[in-house]
Amino acid sequence: MVDFTAQLPRRQDDTPARSARPQPRHARGAPRHYAALDLGTNNCRLLIARPQGDGFAVVDAFSRIVRLGEGLAHSGALSDAAIERTIAALRVCADKLKRRNVTLARSVATEACRRANNGAAFIARVLEETGIHLDIISAEEEARLAVLGCHALLEPGNGPALVFDIGGGSTELVLIDADTTVPCVRDWHSAPWGVVSLTESAGGGATAAERERAYQRMRALVTESFAPFAARLPRPDGMLRLLGTSGTVTTLASVHLGLERYDRAQVDGLIAPAAAMRTISQELAGMSLAERAKLPCIGRERADLVVAGCAILEGILDLWPAERLGVADRGIREGILRRLMETGA
Repeated sequence: MVDFTAQLPRRQDDTPARSARPQPRHARGAPRHYAALDLGTNNCRLLIARPQGDGFAVVDAFSRIVRLGEGLAHSGALSDAAIERTIAALRVCADKLKRRNVTLARSVATEACRRANNGAAFIARVLEETGIHLDIISAEEEARLAVLGCHALLEPGNGPALVFDIGGGSTELVLIDADTTVPCVRDWHSAPWGVVSLTESAGGGATAAERERAYQRMRALVTESFAPFAARLPRPDGMLRLLGTSGTVTTLASVHLGLERYDRAQVDGLIAPAAAMRTISQELAGMSLAERAKLPCIGRERADLVVAGCAILEGILDLWPAERLGVADRGIREGILRRLMETGA
């Protein structure tokens, strides 16, 4: 069992961040601005915030689908086109960091940069062209930061809970004891399948039959990758608690709610019936690309990748058959901000 009590926040309510100490202020009494940048296999996301009371207020944010890991499963390298897209997004982030006078920031890169044979060269180029220093973090730290950022949304209850983060290149699963003041990580697992890597390895199909076969291939790959973790999981009595943070779960939650456009206020903290999320997953998997693209909150940018997310989510529901699924539109960035505000590092 790994105890992360030194990093985890002390309360489990619905506020985004906590700090037990008065926050330092810089020039002319202005509060310090903190920033967290998460460069994933699919998305580049930035959050800038300042301490406010015992939480924080968001000052600025940025999110762009960059598909950094596009083609990585086949080539083993980040493509020139993906690098150019990503550096363009990071230039926007660098400009925001400068304009907002950020005094303390952390920028992290995850699975695509961990896996790519030119990941280190990409990191060096980013620093040279944007001034942003990206840390390539381990899968374990990625899992921990996700828990730091979203665990406050877990339903109250006793016994262990499962928190998961479906990324572009990997999926992190974290089993935590959350019936104490400070949650403790009991076990974790990183599977090498995210929405980009799984789509490129097993997705596609023009006809309904081809789409069904592709979906079953994805489901089988996910099940196989979860098997070592499944063998270690306890089978607790009572209600199983499950919380997901990712574009997949927030997108499916939007479909579940019938939203015409994405609304974080309605999605973040939603508790949805697991059976309903599974039904939506199977329905999306059966649709054509054009049909999915027409759905609000999916559109052309997500239409090709959402099916892989559905396959991963169904694998998680098989693994941890909770009746209800908590949805978090928060995760690694919020985890970074929590730690920066608590420890300054």
